[in-house]
Amino acid sequence: MQLLKKLYDNFEEIVCTFFVGVMIFALTTQTVWRVFTGSSFAWTEELSRYSFIWAVFFAAALAVKRSAHVRITAQFMKASLKTRLFFRVISDLIWIGFNIFFVFVCWETIQEGLDFPEISPTLHVVKAKVEMILPASFLLTSFRIIEDYVRHYRAGTLLAMVKYEEQQ
Repeated sequence: MQLLKKLYDNFEEIVCTFFVGVMIFALTTQTVWRVFTGSSFAWTEELSRYSFIWAVFFAAALAVKRSAHVRITAQFMKASLKTRLFFRVISDLIWIGFNIFFVFVCWETIQEGLDFPEISPTLHVVKAKVEMILPASFLLTSFRIIEDYVRHYRAGTLLAMVKYEEQQ
């Protein structure tokens, strides 16, 4: 059970580390091979590109989990904590709404890509499968936003979500 909790708590970090590692492996392989032979493997370029895309979108969810994403709050600095919290909740609801809308739009596009597959030239992967990271990361981001509210609510620290802005 402890292992599952550790995996859950560090899911984004593990996935990002894996895909960055794959990208570094592919680029290093390409560079070393090119230095010694004068040519490179075609698959390394494609693999590094796909792993970079996946790493970036999982990193977006990681930023939300760590509350490290950009949030413009200067306009609320003079407001009370409850007012700040109100506007934060509203902005996060809009954000989640956009994410869910984006998931549906992406899913329709991915369905079309699965019905009429475009195969990548060197890895022979259906590109729609690579693009599944888009709706997955937006869902994961929304989940992490909601999880943050649930965690603070259970701890009775909802106002602490906006209180740190006073100290900076």
